[in-house]
Amino acid sequence: MSFLPIDKQFDQIKRGCEEIIPENQLLDKLKRSYDSNTPLRVKLGCDPSRPDLHVGHGVVLRKLRHFQDLGHQSILVIGDFTAMIGDPSGRNKTRPQLTLEETKVNAESYINQAGQILDLEKLEIVYNSDWLNKMDFSDVIKLSSHYTVARMLERDDFTKRYQSETPISIHEFMYPLAQGMDSVHLNADIELGGTDQKFNLLVGRDLQKEYDQEPQCVLTLPLLEGTDGQDKMSKSYGNDIGLTDSPQEMYGKTMSITDEMIVKYFRLAADASDEALVKIESNLNDSSYNPRDAKRLLARSLVELYYDSDSALKAEDHFDEVIVNKSIPDDIPEFQIERETSLVDAAFLSKVVASKSEVRRLVKQGAVSVDGKKIDDASLSLVSGQVIKIGKRRFLKIK
Repeated sequence: MSFLPIDKQFDQIKRGCEEIIPENQLLDKLKRSYDSNTPLRVKLGCDPSRPDLHVGHGVVLRKLRHFQDLGHQSILVIGDFTAMIGDPSGRNKTRPQLTLEETKVNAESYINQAGQILDLEKLEIVYNSDWLNKMDFSDVIKLSSHYTVARMLERDDFTKRYQSETPISIHEFMYPLAQGMDSVHLNADIELGGTDQKFNLLVGRDLQKEYDQEPQCVLTLPLLEGTDGQDKMSKSYGNDIGLTDSPQEMYGKTMSITDEMIVKYFRLAADASDEALVKIESNLNDSSYNPRDAKRLLARSLVELYYDSDSALKAEDHFDEVIVNKSIPDDIPEFQIERETSLVDAAFLSKVVASKSEVRRLVKQGAVSVDGKKIDDASLSLVSGQVIKIGKRRFLKIK
């Protein structure tokens, strides 16, 4: 294995990063790696608390891919054990706990979706239940002795909850310690995470020192706002662009982002080069330039990243036909009914919508129509020949 020169590696690593802690130590690690021709061990932990990934998750996954491309050993830690605790990051209340079985099911979906970005053949995939489940109570007491309550309360979300007298369960203090033990067990050189994970990642550094290891470097990546431009991207907020969205959905959702988010999406979601970003920013600063053209380029770029150029062009044609020209596409999915079927059942059973609750929510928002007429009753009975439109881009024909 031959590595790129250290400065070229560092330039690629720092692109898109919010913070590198500490930079000089990372450079030292890269130099030792280069001199000894030994790959660094780069860790990314993920708690499979939900089975769905979106392009916001793709930001940190793509940084892990950068390390793979540079020849380093990337490690995806499936936090099946820590997911049972529940990451308190950014939470104003205790997160519901999951069973180990639930996390295993979610983890399988997570890995499949992460494979759209990562080279799974070169990826080391581990489950932290393999070592955390083996710790007995005396091990946990020893681990707890390495950190104080005062240090834990330095964490912003814990501080806010403590000051507002919102309950903090003792088991939540164990989450950053458990995540830190992952770094100890794996002897990680580098750990990646979103900016909301900074405290947890630094705990990993501290614990490695306690266990006589060289502390890992920490790389934080910015959190990506959703299509509304306000809240962090999340399926629960309905502002996400899913990794498993169809090319048409991915393109259409990207076109709905705010103008202010265009450059950030190019940089973080589409992984645009520095040269491309300079050109995009120059265009957007030109008063004669229509930001919609930048969004179209962004939407094509995202679909190409997760699918291919042919899918991107077809998605753009579909968008122009359905959204711009407001026509019904020819290739809409069909759903066969053999008995009386409600709108909510048809939309769910046809898999056009992920859940019945989502159908009801969209109906309540006035986002569902049948044969061009808005519907306010999700239990409406359907008949053959009707065309359902859900949101701006989803259609279903009843047979």
